[in-house]
Amino acid sequence: MPKNLFVSLLRTGVPIVAGLLLSWAARIGLQLDDTTVITYVTAAMTFGYYAAFRGLELLAERLAWRPLQLAAGILLGWARPPAYERPPVLPLKFKLDLAAMNQDIAALKRVVLGDEDRR
Repeated sequence: MPKNLFVSLLRTGVPIVAGLLLSWAARIGLQLDDTTVITYVTAAMTFGYYAAFRGLELLAERLAWRPLQLAAGILLGWARPPAYERPPVLPLKFKLDLAAMNQDIAALKRVVLGDEDRR
């Protein structure tokens, strides 16, 4: 499963599960009335809907089928899939001479200001 798909599914599923667990904990007892069952079914169907259309969107992207990708994106509320950018990684080094420190500071400035490629 591609990282972007996995992350986007987690970003949707985790809050739903957290909300369910909190509401469940607030009850302190397992009394499953109609309202509770509807809540759980709604949460599961919401996650299933998102997972299905996000997977369809990813498939359309891999097949380069733009109309299907656009349709799936619109049904998800946005025409483009989310893109998660990797943050820059800075090595941790300790150099005690002034010239080396100046080189490290210059490298840090390049990364922070976006002058360096973020592989």
